[in-house]
Amino acid sequence: MSAWEGLYSKAARGLKPSPTRELMHVIRKPGMISFAGGMPDPQIFPVDLFCDCAEILKKEGKDILQYGTTEGYQPLKEFLSEWLAPRLGRKADPSKEILIVSGSTQVADLISWALVDPGDYVIVEEPTFFGFTIPMYNHGAQFLTVPCDSEGMKVDLLPGLIEKAKKEGKKVAFIYTIPNFHNPLGCTLSLDRRKKLVEISHSLGVPILEDDPYGYLRFEGKDVASIFSLDGGTNVIHSGTFSKILAPGTRVAWCVGDADIIRKMAVFKQGTDLCTSVVAQGLVYEYCRRGHLDSFLPKIVNHYRKKRDDMEEALKRHLPLEEVSWVKPQGGFFYWIEMKNVLTKDLFDKAIEKKVAFVPGEPFYPSGKGGERAFRMCFTFATPEDTDEGIKRLGEAIRELM
Repeated sequence: MSAWEGLYSKAARGLKPSPTRELMHVIRKPGMISFAGGMPDPQIFPVDLFCDCAEILKKEGKDILQYGTTEGYQPLKEFLSEWLAPRLGRKADPSKEILIVSGSTQVADLISWALVDPGDYVIVEEPTFFGFTIPMYNHGAQFLTVPCDSEGMKVDLLPGLIEKAKKEGKKVAFIYTIPNFHNPLGCTLSLDRRKKLVEISHSLGVPILEDDPYGYLRFEGKDVASIFSLDGGTNVIHSGTFSKILAPGTRVAWCVGDADIIRKMAVFKQGTDLCTSVVAQGLVYEYCRRGHLDSFLPKIVNHYRKKRDDMEEALKRHLPLEEVSWVKPQGGFFYWIEMKNVLTKDLFDKAIEKKVAFVPGEPFYPSGKGGERAFRMCFTFATPEDTDEGIKRLGEAIRELM
């Protein structure tokens, strides 16, 4: 036995890895068609525009190549204050209410540092994005789960859950929701439910983490008011990222909230990574300052709309419709496929044999119950040809198991 074996912390002994990261060795096999990771399409990355932005290094290099403030590069925060205002309902104070983070999953880590003691409850939708719940779990959070339908989280169930927790003498640290083009479900939280969620938050004293990585990727329909705007930003932290609207390799994201909680999160960030890469922030700022974010974003949306439509047609063409069902997403990255009789674990093995990959449904259920006949498909990464071929193989696998 190695010396490490007897020294692991309680957190390390209970550590949960990311299912999509664990799948990487499978996804990268030659000939594999992957619908697994939530990967943007590199064909739509604004490579030339972003390269031109490196000019900022010549102008501001002495500052950008130095250590930065933990809270973030001030010019980028000032840009975000203006750019986010229509969505947030007001301009956030760039000095006190905006924190730049290293990828939006860092928001889950920092808010957990600030609010979660081991054994505390976090209320989450079920299914939900494990990239956010894993950091919460690693901080000792337990989960109260709320089912979803086509209008998102069933918020009417929240008061009962919160009251039950209080009777147990347990703290509910916060409510986590993905309101727009949910990962993995693809649904959008309705306006009425958003309003009710804010009412519950205020009446029962439980804050909200609004995770919105996909909100700007709407293919049809009208935007729904953000939870932050309905609340005014008192009880809500709004999280967003450049990963889906520029490129994930920047690792630049943000959160907006009340000055006190943002300050607490910034102090915890000091001990985590000191600051998000100032070089990356500077390049992203220059890209935004030149107007590329606004001018190029419609091209990204149109590109992904076409990819969504390609997958929709392939699903209809190749899958056995008597066995599977899904809801066509109005934006975002994902389809959630549910099956009547076939078990996902059997389908996954059969699909891998046919060199096509997806993410099984079970890891999206933090309660550990559910997803046995469901799986997530990302439509943004594969080429149109691979999408058609991959879903054809998937249809063959399902029929063989039927």
